[in-house]
Amino acid sequence: MRKKKMPAIVEDLITIAIVAGLVFLVNRFILINAQIPSASMETTIMTKDRIFGNRIAYRSSDPGRYDIVIFRYPDDPTGETLYIKRVIGLPGETLVIRSGKVYINGGSEPLDDSFCPEEPVGDFGPYEVPENCYFMMGDNRNDSEDSRFWKHPYVPEEDILAQALFRYWPLTSFGKVR
Repeated sequence: MRKKKMPAIVEDLITIAIVAGLVFLVNRFILINAQIPSASMETTIMTKDRIFGNRIAYRSSDPGRYDIVIFRYPDDPTGETLYIKRVIGLPGETLVIRSGKVYINGGSEPLDDSFCPEEPVGDFGPYEVPENCYFMMGDNRNDSEDSRFWKHPYVPEEDILAQALFRYWPLTSFGKVR
């Protein structure tokens, strides 16, 4: 007895449906695709770069200082606006910014800011980071709309969607985001 062969068009439609389903699952649960809209993270990530973020990076660990993360902007009540910044303040810490340098918990040594493209300026704080929240700053500190300027300066952990993984566009800058 001979089996009936499925028409080629049906086979193609099934293949397309499977691929579309896999792309949806990867995009929803594993990776996030983001285009950088501003200069706030330059020169680490440039305006109009396209990156992928790892959605599962913080399933078993917490964000760490200096991680670059994609998160929901805390001043957008709809939760639709996404930002990308560097984690600077951790839960329970007190930050003060003097002459552009970040000091944690009254320490005398500022945090490393070697990734900043120019010398940061300004005095801000103190900021007392609540438990389960983070304080974010852009690498281009003199041109970054970040925690220092938001109405709600702290990002709740549940609003951190992904850790920046790698840049895929432009191709000349393809590689890991650090």
